[in-house]
Amino acid sequence: MRAGGEAPHQVLGRLRFLLQCSECFRRAQALPAALCYVPREVQYKICKDPAAASAAARSLLSVWDSPGPARGGKRAARATIEVRKGGCLRATGEEYCNGAGLWVKLSKEQLEAYTSCHDLAEGWILAQRFGEGGDKLVPVESMERIQWQHQTLGVDYKPAVSWEQVVDLTYSLRLGEKRRLVEQDEAAMQKLRSVPPGWSYEHDMELGRFLYDHSERKLLCEDCIKDHLISVEVSSQVEEFSAAHLTDNQTETFWQSHGLPGRHWVRLNMKKGTIINSAISLHAVCRNRFDDVCILRDMTIHLPVLEIRILECQDQGCNVRLRGIKIRSFWEWDLILNADMFQPARLVRYPLLEGVDADVLYRRAVVIQRFVQLLDSVLCYVIPYPEESFSTFNAFRSVKPFLLLSKQSPALIAHCLQSSETTPPNVPPKLCINRHLAREHRANPALDPSCRNTVFTQLYEGLRSSKNNQLLDYRWPLSYNQWWECDFVTEGIVDNGGGFRDSLSDISEELCPSLDNVPVPLPFFVRTSNQGNSSSDTRGMYVPNPSCKDFPKYEWIGQLMGAALRSKELLVLSLPVLVWKQLAGEEVTWSKDFAAVDSELVKLLEVLEGLDREAFEFMFSRELTYTTVLSDQRTVELIPNGSSTVVRYEDRKEFISLVQRARLEESKEQIAAIRAGLLQVVPQPVLDLLTWQQLEKKICGDPEITVAELRKFITFEDFPSNDTRVQTFLEALNNFTSEDLSCFLKFVTGRSRLPVQITVFPEKTNLDALDLMPQASTCSCTFFLPNYSSAKVCEELLRFAVYNCVSIDTDKNPWDE
Repeated sequence: MRAGGEAPHQVLGRLRFLLQCSECFRRAQALPAALCYVPREVQYKICKDPAAASAAARSLLSVWDSPGPARGGKRAARATIEVRKGGCLRATGEEYCNGAGLWVKLSKEQLEAYTSCHDLAEGWILAQRFGEGGDKLVPVESMERIQWQHQTLGVDYKPAVSWEQVVDLTYSLRLGEKRRLVEQDEAAMQKLRSVPPGWSYEHDMELGRFLYDHSERKLLCEDCIKDHLISVEVSSQVEEFSAAHLTDNQTETFWQSHGLPGRHWVRLNMKKGTIINSAISLHAVCRNRFDDVCILRDMTIHLPVLEIRILECQDQGCNVRLRGIKIRSFWEWDLILNADMFQPARLVRYPLLEGVDADVLYRRAVVIQRFVQLLDSVLCYVIPYPEESFSTFNAFRSVKPFLLLSKQSPALIAHCLQSSETTPPNVPPKLCINRHLAREHRANPALDPSCRNTVFTQLYEGLRSSKNNQLLDYRWPLSYNQWWECDFVTEGIVDNGGGFRDSLSDISEELCPSLDNVPVPLPFFVRTSNQGNSSSDTRGMYVPNPSCKDFPKYEWIGQLMGAALRSKELLVLSLPVLVWKQLAGEEVTWSKDFAAVDSELVKLLEVLEGLDREAFEFMFSRELTYTTVLSDQRTVELIPNGSSTVVRYEDRKEFISLVQRARLEESKEQIAAIRAGLLQVVPQPVLDLLTWQQLEKKICGDPEITVAELRKFITFEDFPSNDTRVQTFLEALNNFTSEDLSCFLKFVTGRSRLPVQITVFPEKTNLDALDLMPQASTCSCTFFLPNYSSAKVCEELLRFAVYNCVSIDTDKNPWDE
């Protein structure tokens, strides 16, 4: 992981450059010129469409006064340029992307060399259409220019023509003569360098989040297999599971091999001219996997036939199931990004970006993605191994949110987790849990301040008892999915995973109850002040209890969080951004982060700071003292004898600073203990690489569940093609709220959040019966679907089951011991 293609002086130069860029982002200053470099002139050659019937001897290019609209827009071109076969076109290095494609700019001088139109100050040509084929303009070095450079400057002359080369040339120390820069386009560079009016560090962070949410999730989802594939051949055909299912885009169908292991293959016959290069990636979806698996990319030549060989199957199986083959467009980042992304409707969830011109956002996004691309090239050098005692990544913490856009970060995280794995126990510890006592405690926690009857405490004490002498380190492989085995008192269960997952859900509910009208059974977390603020969008959150000093149990909570991160299990904790940022090692701010804890206090202090003397005296008189109330409702003094010291008008800013510090650090010790437990399970580099949003999602899953999202994780097995039960079931789910869907997940899997794979089978014990209560097996994440007379009946019975059937009692007689 440490080896890279960069020379040591190059790495050091890039690190020096990235530190300078980080400071510019943090202070909202003009970015370094090297990051914004644009060459003044680039030569383009026309690359003819290989699918065209014949190649014409010349090409006609339309010239526009500005980058044209996306498909369907009506606007007349201002001029036409004719380029002969084999000829080149001179243009500036300035580029622009929108929904129509990639545009290049021509200066007035360049336009006059090709056209007789003299009234245009600049012109734009569509160099490449997205997803439509056609001719393309490709940057090249003309032979005439190369010959002139060799004659004038020597045969070893190689100018720096890209922004990456300019960065290395400017910031890397090296002996000998430096490469020369190709003349730069000052006007284009100024557009990238300048800081938009009113722009701040928070704007850049929000723009980075927008790019992650839209570029990564939306624009890479287009499947273009039909544009590049002629046919698919397979090693074996079974009538019900034929090769046709590989390209039908249906999640319920699949191709299944038939034959001896190690002899299965899929052969793709590609259309002429198709290249699986940096612009296209091939993916396959396998059973028991939620994500697509990248099979091939980064080729530079056309191959008419691509063959995928399946060397072995998981669990030593003979045959394999593939649910689909997909070829997806993977344009380079600067091609994915286009100005049409920044539509007002898409910016609603990003208030700092609303009202900002789309061109401004587009150009700022260009430099952000250049920064991330350079950071990716040296990321493995700034992330230390677990045994190293220092980290150069500390200097980059201010731009850590940009790691959402990193392409190298996921691979580094996977490497760090895998390299720190330990061997799991041969037999998981078996624990006896009485959930009836736990429910009684939840109803009235005041009766037992020790909380010994909670599932949390029963598990904690059981794992540390003399019967379980094995110390759990939770650093197990992803495939190890049961940390302990539960024997629920008076509940008939053989725990093959379902009981264990139920116990995790019970722990989550005891630590941070999902309902705001029930008492909190455990003392480790308290509700935030926003709980009583009906106008807050961060209700239902919890912070570590400042009064609780049981740090060993806080550490165990951190260990469980680490175990969830390393596995497919979830530990759902409703914690605000203030806590997640501190766990991830990110900087916290008062106005943005503490508002998720106590928005009213944030507003009050803002008002207090802006008051004049008269208004201050009228509102507070002599009632405001140097005290504040913490989240656990304790009143603490901010200075010695603070309860009897009145805050004067001229000292109000000092008072505000003291309040902010006290509230931001009120749970400092508890969070430090949770983080210490987390670091016992998860290596430090992983926390360095994860943003707080990623950390929360890996531990807690996705809180918002939609039917469309849930549908991606449901597989229907053994249903006849004409069976109406599937459609009835899906119609019923369409009327479920996000809370209903969460309960459905817990009913089937023992988990309340995605991702988790569900298999649905038809109910086979009562084939002719109608409107039966549904059943599920949490151990295998299996749901058995009966026949229903209508979608409405299905909805009613399903909702009743998921809210009322909370015990596991069908595996054995609960009194058999």
